[in-house]
Amino acid sequence: MSNPIEYGTLANLALVKDGISKRASSFDRTGGNADYWRFAPGETRVIADLKGTGCIKHIWITISAKDLYFPRRVLLRIFWDNETTPSVEVPAGDFFGIGHGITKNFSSLPLSMTPRNGRGFNCYFPMPFGKRARIEIANHCDNRMALYFYIDYQLYRRKLGSDVLRFHAQWRRANPCKPDKLFKSISRKDWPKVWAMPNLDGKHNYVILEAQGRGHYVGCNLNIDVFKRQKNDWYGEGDDMIFIDGAKMPTINGTGTEDYFGTAWCPQEEFCTPYNGITLYSGTKKWLWGRKNSMYRYHIEDPIIFKKSIKVTIEHGHANSLENDYSSTAYWYQNEPHIKFPKMPAVADRLPRD
Repeated sequence: MSNPIEYGTLANLALVKDGISKRASSFDRTGGNADYWRFAPGETRVIADLKGTGCIKHIWITISAKDLYFPRRVLLRIFWDNETTPSVEVPAGDFFGIGHGITKNFSSLPLSMTPRNGRGFNCYFPMPFGKRARIEIANHCDNRMALYFYIDYQLYRRKLGSDVLRFHAQWRRANPCKPDKLFKSISRKDWPKVWAMPNLDGKHNYVILEAQGRGHYVGCNLNIDVFKRQKNDWYGEGDDMIFIDGAKMPTINGTGTEDYFGTAWCPQEEFCTPYNGITLYSGTKKWLWGRKNSMYRYHIEDPIIFKKSIKVTIEHGHANSLENDYSSTAYWYQNEPHIKFPKMPAVADRLPRD
């Protein structure tokens, strides 16, 4: 075996494992029950600085905070192998699977929010590192908060091979997406004409991810706030379009937002599976797809491979005809170095709409 990493499938649980099991946690060093770290408003702290060759296997956190929408106010950053820019930079709630600054019970294979009311955050994406892994939390709440955490990892005697990529996650938002000017005066009766309009190059699509290097995209969660009535409230006519290795036209074309997320026919219910689901539906009988919606699609069995670059996009309504608030977290593996992420918005620009 060229690399020491063992992946946790049922099929190989009986095999001898090569490594040392370790944990960084917030346990009370005095032996008492104050098993948390306090963060002052505006404070950033390194919660784990792991040295050597290894792989993070599981991250669990829970946060005690008074601030409304604290999952959007608290940031998670991860740095690999002494890099100076993070490979992971995402609001905590979004990283663990749901946006809009909320917590809510759901389960998928790599991510979950667990009772009570989704306050237990879990991540099982494997995160290899060759020399060092540094994880930090930034508290952008107006008040103090308390953080409980586990970082479960393994250390190895052997070095990682060049074929072991590093984990990355990136958050983006368009608040709101701008509809093409062409569509602003279209009446409801003209929507069949809108749906016939072409969008072949995806020029104005919402961008979920842009990356350069060699690697594979392993999915995203997407959060859509249909914050006002529009001539067509259904957000899901937007197609996914993925551009690989500098392609000018989409390499991979989809057929609709609900189709990319593995659902069909304008869904109006929540559900969860290992690889895809709708974690939040806020529609009513009078406004079927209004307000906040969240969904996920994880390419665990079908990662999307790129050798030079990738750009993952989706239309906001067919041919980008709708004005909605979009935010997303993309997850992928690639070699280093990665290109610099878009600047993380100030906390006021991260907060969801009321």
